Order: sequence, then C-alpha cells, then structure tokens
Amino acid sequence: MSSAQKDAAAAGVSVRESLQHAWASFLGLVGAVYTDQELALNLFGLVGVYLLIKMQVEATDEAEAKKKQLSD
Repeated sequence: MSSAQKDAAAAGVSVRESLQHAWASFLGLVGAVYTDQELALNLFGLVGVYLLIKMQVEATDEAEAKKKQLSD
C-alpha cells in the first residue's frame, strides 16, 4: 500500500471516528432533553451519560487501532 493510500485510509478512519463521536453526542443530548423534561437526573440520564462516554471511547480506540494497523 502506497503512502498516499495509507494517508487516505487514515483520513477515512478519522472521518468515521468523528461521525461516531457526533452520533454519541446526539444520543447524549436526547437523554439530556428527557432528563430536563423530568427536572431530575434520573437513572435514564445517568445511563445516557455512561453510554455517551463509552461510545466515544470505543470510537477513539477503534480509530487508533485502525491507524496503527495502517502504519504497520
């Protein structure tokens, strides 16, 4: 694989990571809106925050693993 192909693949991985972060943030906002309507931080809100963080960490880990694989 040429250097240009590796760079393009790495850019694609970064775009995917960004989209995964955006999706996780959107899901977190949906949970926050629900929580605000209830005027309390309930179990749903806590689970939403946990899932948001978990999805972002997984997206970052996946992107780093793919970038490392591309550089090898």
